[in-house]
Amino acid sequence: MKIAIIAAMTKELNLLLPLIENRSTVTVNDTEFHTGTIAGREVVAMRSGIGKVNAAVATLTLIENFHPALVINTGVAGGTGAADILDVVIPDRIAYHDVWCGPGTEPGCAADCPPYFTCPLSPESIAALGARTGTLASGDVFVSRPEQVQHILSLYPQAVAVDMESAAIAQVCYLKNVPFVCIRVISDTPGRADNISQYESFWDDAPQHTFATLTRLLATL
Repeated sequence: MKIAIIAAMTKELNLLLPLIENRSTVTVNDTEFHTGTIAGREVVAMRSGIGKVNAAVATLTLIENFHPALVINTGVAGGTGAADILDVVIPDRIAYHDVWCGPGTEPGCAADCPPYFTCPLSPESIAALGARTGTLASGDVFVSRPEQVQHILSLYPQAVAVDMESAAIAQVCYLKNVPFVCIRVISDTPGRADNISQYESFWDDAPQHTFATLTRLLATL
């Protein structure tokens, strides 16, 4: 059972790579894929790049070349005020906050897809991993202003986090029939006066929280 792990940014991937034992690297379509084991599980890890298009291209390349049984997206996310900085979130639902396909369609619903992409883990399993849950909203924008957060909450009142990749990864996994789990740690609270400084000072050790949850998840599979 091969598990795929996707991080958006180099700084996230660099914190993940030391966890991989017996690591080797192969390049496909100019993208590096790192194979090995974590918690005794065979894994392949990669950096997708920021944003929905990068995430979708990377996910499809990964699935078509490595055929994972499960895809996990890990890294950081912005909060909506429902979760605190350093809280780990495993969303039970993922949706777009910047998609609308026109009259007769539901906002947030990509063409030929459901309005939400769902997590295969049970609420009890998520709680046992020490993570919070709720809706994660994705879009091609770095959310930093209060009005952006309020707009997202008007669409998804249960939103606990925002990011720029998870829904695109989830959509590709949905289309290719591969289960998908998202694990994100809250890095900052968009809309607060100091959210940029929160984000910039976050990287010292905080992402280790999400990787600790990732390791616990892999050990239970």
